[in-house]
Amino acid sequence: MNRYQIGGVNYQIDPAYDTPEYRSSAQRAPTQPLVVAPSRLVEVSFPVFEESKVLPRDADLCHQFPQEPIGERIRVTGRLLGSDGRPLVGQLIEIWQANAAGRYRHAVDDHPAPLDPNFSGAGRVLTGPDGGFQFLTIKPGAYPWRNHPNAWRPAHIHFSIFGRLFTERLVTQMFFPNDPLLEYDPIFNAVRERRARERLIARFDWDTTEEGYALGYRFDIVMGGHLGSPLVAS
Repeated sequence: MNRYQIGGVNYQIDPAYDTPEYRSSAQRAPTQPLVVAPSRLVEVSFPVFEESKVLPRDADLCHQFPQEPIGERIRVTGRLLGSDGRPLVGQLIEIWQANAAGRYRHAVDDHPAPLDPNFSGAGRVLTGPDGGFQFLTIKPGAYPWRNHPNAWRPAHIHFSIFGRLFTERLVTQMFFPNDPLLEYDPIFNAVRERRARERLIARFDWDTTEEGYALGYRFDIVMGGHLGSPLVAS
């Protein structure tokens, strides 16, 4: 787990593997000390993603079908940086999410909310020369889950990010500002340090808001980041 010291105070950034409030973590948490395996050539030489395999339309979740999906259009932009502040160029970022009604396009999602035939809920993009990325999508809805009584997940988008190596892969979630459900969400609150937790919340971005079409949100990501970074999901 990442821990940092600032002003003589220790901060734990990553949540504990076993977080009792998040029930399924008990089944996933390791019960034995972790073993550090030596890096192999494939892990230090890759990942390499061909630009021809990731198309510009893959980042546009609003135009994957003949008709547009239902919901509030949003534009999510950001930059992917290393802990040294340098941009990570040509790296794959994938997202997946529920639709505007809070339902995933997945066989195991039996939430009694409507499926949107014009929304896949999945997209991908390669970061640009400045580490930048952009998605056009629909703001996801909240949905119930069976973690505890009256449990609701706040609106969120899942991110999968590759850094310089496969061993640097990060899977995280982006939340939205002023969501009243954040206070009650065990996954969000598994990050105990307040400033680190707040870095999981996107920032409303007026500059990328498109008049009459889509609201803008900013979500910068630092791989292996620290508390001094402006917005870190790590």
